[in-house]
Amino acid sequence: MAGANPLVGGQVRIDPVCTPAGQRGRGYAAAVTAEVTRAALAAGSAEVVLFTDPANRTSNALYRRRGYLPLADFCAYDFTHAGRHP
Repeated sequence: MAGANPLVGGQVRIDPVCTPAGQRGRGYAAAVTAEVTRAALAAGSAEVVLFTDPANRTSNALYRRRGYLPLADFCAYDFTHAGRHP
């Protein structure tokens, strides 16, 4: 399965892309990624972007084969106070 966010500012973001573990390796993710990309472009999107886990070599290789290029890495941080907690 794959989802696509609404067209905003000439851009559609695809997320998530997911294949159940038992169904992987059959080309489903490649097919659905290609189709949602095609649909986004047909709907007038000038750019189609997606977020992926940089550590997932399999999905990243798939996205490269589909024409996606890496642009930036993002990190999330969770800061907590080192003092007493209520």
